[in-house]
Amino acid sequence: MKKIGFLSFGHWTPSPQSQARSAADVLLQSIDLAVAAEELGADGAYFRVHHFARQLASPFPLLAAVGARTSRIEIGTAVIDMRYENPMYMIEDAGAADLIAKGRLQLGISRGSPEQVIDGWRYFGYQPGEGQSDADMGRRHAEIFLELLRGEGFAQPNPRPMFPNPPGLLRLEPLSQGLRERIWWGAGSNATAVWAAKLGMNLQSSTLKSDETGEAFHIQQAAQIRAYRAAWKEAGHTREPRVSVSRSIFALVDDRDRAYFGNGQEEDQIGFIDERTRAIFGRGYAAEPDKLIEQLKTDEAIAEADTLLLTVPNQLGVAHNAHVIESILTQVAPAMGWR
Repeated sequence: MKKIGFLSFGHWTPSPQSQARSAADVLLQSIDLAVAAEELGADGAYFRVHHFARQLASPFPLLAAVGARTSRIEIGTAVIDMRYENPMYMIEDAGAADLIAKGRLQLGISRGSPEQVIDGWRYFGYQPGEGQSDADMGRRHAEIFLELLRGEGFAQPNPRPMFPNPPGLLRLEPLSQGLRERIWWGAGSNATAVWAAKLGMNLQSSTLKSDETGEAFHIQQAAQIRAYRAAWKEAGHTREPRVSVSRSIFALVDDRDRAYFGNGQEEDQIGFIDERTRAIFGRGYAAEPDKLIEQLKTDEAIAEADTLLLTVPNQLGVAHNAHVIESILTQVAPAMGWR
Protein backbone atom coordinates (compact mmCIF):
# COMPACT_ATOMS: atom_id res chain seq x y z
CA MET A 1 0.00 0.00 0.00
CA LYS A 2 1.18 3.49 -0.79
CA LYS A 3 -0.23 6.96 -0.15
CA ILE A 4 -0.77 8.84 -3.40
CA GLY A 5 -1.20 12.59 -3.58
CA PHE A 6 -0.66 15.40 -6.04
CA LEU A 7 1.94 18.16 -6.05
CA SER A 8 1.16 21.48 -7.71
CA PHE A 9 3.64 24.28 -8.39
CA GLY A 10 0.73 26.62 -8.99
CA HIS A 11 1.93 28.29 -12.19
CA TRP A 12 -0.13 30.98 -13.83
CA THR A 13 0.31 32.92 -17.05
CA PRO A 14 -1.92 35.31 -18.99
CA SER A 15 -1.57 33.09 -22.07
CA PRO A 16 -4.95 32.15 -23.62
CA GLN A 17 -3.73 28.52 -23.68
CA SER A 18 -3.63 28.46 -19.87
CA GLN A 19 -6.59 27.65 -17.65
CA ALA A 20 -4.82 29.53 -14.82
CA ARG A 21 -4.25 33.10 -15.96
CA SER A 22 -4.00 34.88 -12.61
CA ALA A 23 -3.02 34.32 -9.00
CA ALA A 24 -6.72 34.18 -8.10
CA ASP A 25 -7.25 31.43 -10.68
CA VAL A 26 -4.43 29.34 -9.22
CA LEU A 27 -5.51 29.73 -5.61
CA LEU A 28 -9.17 28.94 -6.20
CA GLN A 29 -8.39 26.08 -8.59
CA SER A 30 -5.94 24.62 -6.07
CA ILE A 31 -8.73 24.41 -3.52
CA ASP A 32 -11.09 22.85 -6.04
CA LEU A 33 -8.47 20.30 -7.12
CA ALA A 34 -7.87 19.27 -3.51
CA VAL A 35 -11.61 18.74 -3.07
CA ALA A 36 -11.78 16.72 -6.30
CA ALA A 37 -8.73 14.64 -5.34
CA GLU A 38 -10.28 13.79 -2.00
CA GLU A 39 -13.50 12.69 -3.72
CA LEU A 40 -11.44 10.47 -6.06
CA GLY A 41 -9.76 8.76 -3.11
CA ALA A 42 -6.33 10.41 -3.29
CA ASP A 43 -4.42 10.78 -0.05
CA GLY A 44 -2.69 14.15 -0.31
CA ALA A 45 -2.78 17.68 -1.74
CA TYR A 46 0.67 19.26 -1.73
CA PHE A 47 1.87 22.63 -2.97
CA ARG A 48 5.28 24.02 -3.91
CA VAL A 49 6.40 27.45 -2.68
CA HIS A 50 8.39 29.85 -4.86
CA HIS A 51 8.99 33.54 -4.25
CA PHE A 52 9.26 36.31 -6.87
CA ALA A 53 7.49 34.06 -9.38
CA ARG A 54 4.06 33.61 -10.93
CA GLN A 55 3.55 30.55 -8.77
CA LEU A 56 2.19 29.73 -5.35
CA ALA A 57 4.10 31.59 -2.64
CA SER A 58 2.86 32.14 0.95
CA PRO A 59 1.21 28.76 1.57
CA PHE A 60 -0.71 29.05 4.82
CA PRO A 61 -3.85 30.86 3.62
CA LEU A 62 -4.19 28.22 0.91
CA LEU A 63 -3.55 25.32 3.31
CA ALA A 64 -6.13 26.69 5.74
CA ALA A 65 -8.70 27.10 2.97
CA VAL A 66 -8.11 23.55 1.72
CA GLY A 67 -8.38 22.31 5.28
CA ALA A 68 -11.75 24.01 5.69
CA ARG A 69 -13.12 22.54 2.44
CA THR A 70 -11.93 18.94 2.94
CA SER A 71 -12.18 16.36 5.70
CA ARG A 72 -9.76 13.48 5.05
CA ILE A 73 -6.99 14.30 2.60
CA GLU A 74 -3.52 15.21 3.85
CA ILE A 75 -2.57 18.83 3.11
CA GLY A 76 1.05 19.76 2.69
CA THR A 77 3.93 21.63 1.14
CA ALA A 78 6.86 20.40 -0.92
CA VAL A 79 8.62 22.56 0.01
CA ILE A 80 8.77 25.83 1.99
CA ASP A 81 12.12 27.56 1.55
CA MET A 82 13.29 28.19 5.12
CA ARG A 83 15.80 30.85 4.05
CA TYR A 84 12.81 33.18 3.67
CA GLU A 85 10.95 32.23 6.85
CA ASN A 86 10.55 33.75 10.30
CA PRO A 87 10.28 30.55 12.37
CA MET A 88 8.24 32.24 15.12
CA TYR A 89 5.60 33.69 12.82
CA MET A 90 5.58 30.38 10.96
CA ILE A 91 4.68 28.57 14.21
CA GLU A 92 1.52 30.68 14.49
CA ASP A 93 0.58 30.26 10.82
CA ALA A 94 1.22 26.52 10.82
CA GLY A 95 -0.58 25.99 14.10
CA ALA A 96 -3.67 27.82 12.88
CA ALA A 97 -3.74 25.98 9.53
CA ASP A 98 -3.30 22.59 11.21
CA LEU A 99 -6.09 23.24 13.73
CA ILE A 100 -8.45 24.27 10.91
CA ALA A 101 -7.53 21.02 9.10
CA LYS A 102 -7.93 19.01 12.33
CA GLY A 103 -4.39 17.67 12.33
CA ARG A 104 -3.96 16.89 8.61
CA LEU A 105 -1.06 19.24 7.85
CA GLN A 106 2.12 17.68 6.43
CA LEU A 107 4.70 20.47 6.17
CA GLY A 108 7.64 19.94 3.84
CA ILE A 109 10.44 22.42 4.48
CA SER A 110 13.93 22.79 3.04
CA ARG A 111 16.93 25.04 2.70
CA GLY A 112 15.53 25.95 -0.72
CA SER A 113 16.67 25.86 -4.32
CA PRO A 114 17.87 28.54 -6.76
CA GLU A 115 15.22 31.25 -6.98
CA GLN A 116 14.06 33.85 -9.48
CA VAL A 117 16.19 36.65 -8.04
CA ILE A 118 19.70 36.86 -6.60
CA ASP A 119 19.72 36.25 -2.84
CA GLY A 120 15.98 36.83 -2.61
CA TRP A 121 15.94 36.13 1.12
CA ARG A 122 17.79 39.43 1.67
CA TYR A 123 14.66 41.30 0.55
CA PHE A 124 12.77 39.47 3.31
CA GLY A 125 15.22 40.84 5.88
CA TYR A 126 17.45 37.79 6.38
CA GLN A 127 21.20 37.44 6.07
CA PRO A 128 23.52 34.54 6.92
CA GLY A 129 25.62 34.91 10.05
CA GLU A 130 29.36 35.39 9.99
CA GLY A 131 31.00 32.46 8.23
CA GLN A 132 27.64 30.92 7.24
CA SER A 133 26.07 30.26 3.87
CA ASP A 134 22.44 30.82 2.93
CA ALA A 135 21.97 27.04 3.21
CA ASP A 136 23.29 27.18 6.79
CA MET A 137 20.80 29.96 7.49
CA GLY A 138 17.91 27.91 6.11
CA ARG A 139 18.84 24.91 8.22
CA ARG A 140 19.17 27.14 11.30
CA HIS A 141 15.69 28.57 10.72
CA ALA A 142 14.44 24.98 10.46
CA GLU A 143 16.09 24.01 13.75
CA ILE A 144 14.47 26.97 15.52
CA PHE A 145 11.09 26.02 14.05
CA LEU A 146 11.45 22.42 15.25
CA GLU A 147 12.45 23.56 18.73
CA LEU A 148 9.45 25.89 18.99
CA LEU A 149 7.12 23.07 17.93
CA ARG A 150 7.93 21.33 21.22
CA GLY A 151 5.60 23.87 22.81
CA GLU A 152 7.76 24.84 25.77
CA GLY A 153 7.52 28.36 27.17
CA PHE A 154 10.45 30.70 26.54
CA ALA A 155 9.16 34.29 26.71
CA GLN A 156 9.05 36.32 29.93
CA PRO A 157 5.44 37.39 30.63
CA ASN A 158 4.55 41.02 31.20
CA PRO A 159 3.78 41.60 34.91
CA ARG A 160 0.86 43.83 33.85
CA PRO A 161 -0.57 42.01 30.79
CA MET A 162 -3.66 43.04 28.87
CA PHE A 163 -5.13 39.58 29.51
CA PRO A 164 -4.40 37.03 32.26
CA ASN A 165 -1.47 34.72 31.51
CA PRO A 166 -1.02 31.06 32.39
CA PRO A 167 1.79 30.44 34.89
CA GLY A 168 5.42 30.33 33.78
CA LEU A 169 7.12 31.35 30.56
CA LEU A 170 4.92 31.83 27.52
CA ARG A 171 4.99 30.02 24.20
CA LEU A 172 3.65 31.02 20.79
CA GLU A 173 -0.01 30.28 20.14
CA PRO A 174 -1.88 28.53 18.69
CA LEU A 175 0.24 25.40 19.02
CA SER A 176 -1.05 22.28 17.30
CA GLN A 177 -0.09 19.15 19.18
CA GLY A 178 1.38 16.43 16.98
CA LEU A 179 2.53 18.74 14.18
CA ARG A 180 6.18 18.17 15.11
CA GLU A 181 5.90 14.58 13.83
CA ARG A 182 4.46 15.81 10.54
CA ILE A 183 7.41 17.95 9.45
CA TRP A 184 9.31 16.76 6.37
CA TRP A 185 12.69 17.83 5.03
CA GLY A 186 13.22 18.16 1.29
CA ALA A 187 16.69 16.69 0.87
CA GLY A 188 18.76 17.28 -2.25
CA SER A 189 21.71 15.12 -1.17
CA ASN A 190 22.44 12.03 0.88
CA ALA A 191 24.08 14.14 3.60
CA THR A 192 21.04 16.36 4.14
CA ALA A 193 18.79 13.29 4.21
CA VAL A 194 20.94 11.88 7.03
CA TRP A 195 20.82 15.25 8.83
CA ALA A 196 17.01 15.26 8.58
CA ALA A 197 16.83 11.74 10.01
CA LYS A 198 18.92 12.73 13.01
CA LEU A 199 16.51 15.60 13.74
CA GLY A 200 13.47 13.35 13.45
CA MET A 201 11.96 14.81 10.29
CA ASN A 202 10.24 12.78 7.59
CA LEU A 203 11.93 12.76 4.18
CA GLN A 204 10.77 14.34 0.93
CA SER A 205 12.83 13.60 -2.16
CA SER A 206 11.87 15.22 -5.45
CA THR A 207 12.90 14.66 -9.06
CA LEU A 208 16.10 16.64 -8.49
CA LYS A 209 19.13 15.72 -6.40
CA SER A 210 22.87 16.12 -6.38
CA ASP A 211 24.53 13.72 -8.80
CA GLU A 212 26.70 11.86 -6.30
CA THR A 213 27.53 8.61 -8.10
CA GLY A 214 26.72 9.04 -11.79
CA GLU A 215 24.10 6.27 -11.61
CA ALA A 216 20.51 6.54 -12.82
CA PHE A 217 18.40 8.97 -10.83
CA HIS A 218 16.07 6.40 -9.29
CA ILE A 219 19.05 4.32 -8.10
CA GLN A 220 20.68 7.32 -6.45
CA GLN A 221 17.39 8.34 -4.88
CA ALA A 222 16.79 4.83 -3.52
CA ALA A 223 20.28 4.90 -1.97
CA GLN A 224 19.44 8.27 -0.40
CA ILE A 225 16.28 6.80 1.14
CA ARG A 226 18.17 3.81 2.52
CA ALA A 227 20.83 6.10 4.03
CA TYR A 228 18.07 8.16 5.62
CA ARG A 229 16.38 5.12 7.15
CA ALA A 230 19.70 3.81 8.50
CA ALA A 231 20.41 7.18 10.12
CA TRP A 232 16.89 7.27 11.56
CA LYS A 233 17.38 3.86 13.16
CA GLU A 234 20.80 4.85 14.49
CA ALA A 235 19.31 7.99 16.05
CA GLY A 236 16.95 5.82 18.10
CA HIS A 237 13.65 7.46 17.18
CA THR A 238 10.67 5.47 18.38
CA ARG A 239 8.22 6.07 15.53
CA GLU A 240 8.41 4.94 11.92
CA PRO A 241 9.46 7.72 9.53
CA ARG A 242 7.67 8.56 6.33
CA VAL A 243 9.31 9.00 2.93
CA SER A 244 7.83 10.61 -0.17
CA VAL A 245 9.08 10.88 -3.72
CA SER A 246 7.56 12.99 -6.49
CA ARG A 247 7.19 12.04 -10.14
CA SER A 248 5.60 13.24 -13.35
CA ILE A 249 3.48 10.20 -14.27
CA PHE A 250 0.77 10.22 -16.94
CA ALA A 251 -1.37 7.32 -18.06
CA LEU A 252 -2.25 7.82 -21.72
CA VAL A 253 -5.87 6.74 -21.80
CA ASP A 254 -7.37 9.10 -24.40
CA ASP A 255 -6.41 11.40 -27.25
CA ARG A 256 -6.06 14.41 -24.95
CA ASP A 257 -3.47 12.58 -22.85
CA ARG A 258 -1.53 11.55 -25.94
CA ALA A 259 -1.57 15.11 -27.27
CA TYR A 260 -0.45 16.66 -23.98
CA PHE A 261 1.99 14.06 -22.67
CA GLY A 262 2.80 11.63 -25.46
CA ASN A 263 6.24 13.10 -26.13
CA GLY A 264 7.44 13.43 -22.55
CA GLN A 265 10.94 13.21 -21.12
CA GLU A 266 11.92 9.53 -20.87
CA GLU A 267 15.56 9.93 -19.81
CA ASP A 268 17.30 11.48 -16.81
CA GLN A 269 18.89 14.87 -17.42
CA ILE A 270 22.14 16.30 -16.02
CA GLY A 271 22.54 19.99 -15.15
CA PHE A 272 23.90 22.42 -12.59
CA ILE A 273 21.72 24.08 -9.94
CA ASP A 274 24.57 26.46 -9.11
CA GLU A 275 28.20 26.97 -10.12
CA ARG A 276 29.42 24.04 -8.03
CA THR A 277 26.60 21.52 -7.78
CA ARG A 278 26.10 18.97 -10.53
CA ALA A 279 22.53 17.71 -10.35
CA ILE A 280 20.51 14.92 -11.88
CA PHE A 281 16.88 15.42 -12.88
CA GLY A 282 14.73 12.31 -12.88
CA ARG A 283 12.82 11.21 -15.95
CA GLY A 284 9.08 11.48 -16.36
CA TYR A 285 6.70 8.64 -17.25
CA ALA A 286 4.00 8.76 -19.90
CA ALA A 287 2.59 5.64 -21.57
CA GLU A 288 -0.49 3.48 -21.94
CA PRO A 289 -1.39 1.96 -18.56
CA ASP A 290 0.00 -1.54 -19.20
CA LYS A 291 3.33 -0.19 -20.43
CA LEU A 292 3.41 2.42 -17.68
CA ILE A 293 2.99 -0.25 -15.03
CA GLU A 294 5.99 -2.17 -16.33
CA GLN A 295 8.12 1.00 -16.39
CA LEU A 296 7.18 1.96 -12.85
CA LYS A 297 8.06 -1.49 -11.52
CA THR A 298 11.71 -0.78 -12.33
CA ASP A 299 11.83 2.49 -10.35
CA GLU A 300 13.69 1.56 -7.16
CA ALA A 301 12.99 4.82 -5.33
CA ILE A 302 9.24 4.63 -5.79
CA ALA A 303 9.40 1.12 -4.36
CA GLU A 304 11.32 2.40 -1.31
CA ALA A 305 8.90 5.26 -0.54
CA ASP A 306 5.59 5.01 1.31
CA THR A 307 4.18 8.15 -0.36
CA LEU A 308 4.09 9.13 -4.04
CA LEU A 309 3.34 12.71 -5.11
CA LEU A 310 2.14 13.13 -8.68
CA THR A 311 3.35 16.43 -10.14
CA VAL A 312 0.35 17.87 -11.96
CA PRO A 313 0.28 20.39 -14.83
CA ASN A 314 -2.01 22.82 -13.04
CA GLN A 315 -2.41 25.16 -16.03
CA LEU A 316 -4.51 22.50 -17.77
CA GLY A 317 -7.29 23.18 -15.27
CA VAL A 318 -9.04 21.30 -12.49
CA ALA A 319 -11.03 18.88 -14.65
CA HIS A 320 -8.08 17.56 -16.61
CA ASN A 321 -5.83 17.31 -13.56
CA ALA A 322 -8.55 15.36 -11.75
CA HIS A 323 -8.62 13.07 -14.80
CA VAL A 324 -4.82 12.63 -14.57
CA ILE A 325 -5.06 11.70 -10.88
CA GLU A 326 -8.03 9.37 -11.41
CA SER A 327 -6.24 7.52 -14.21
CA ILE A 328 -3.33 6.69 -11.90
CA LEU A 329 -5.59 5.72 -9.00
CA THR A 330 -7.80 3.42 -11.05
CA GLN A 331 -5.64 2.06 -13.88
CA VAL A 332 -2.13 1.97 -12.43
CA ALA A 333 -2.19 1.90 -8.63
CA PRO A 334 -4.09 -1.41 -8.21
CA ALA A 335 -1.74 -3.25 -10.56
CA MET A 336 1.27 -1.83 -8.68
CA GLY A 337 -0.10 -3.00 -5.33
CA TRP A 338 -0.54 0.60 -4.15
CA ARG A 339 -4.27 0.12 -3.62
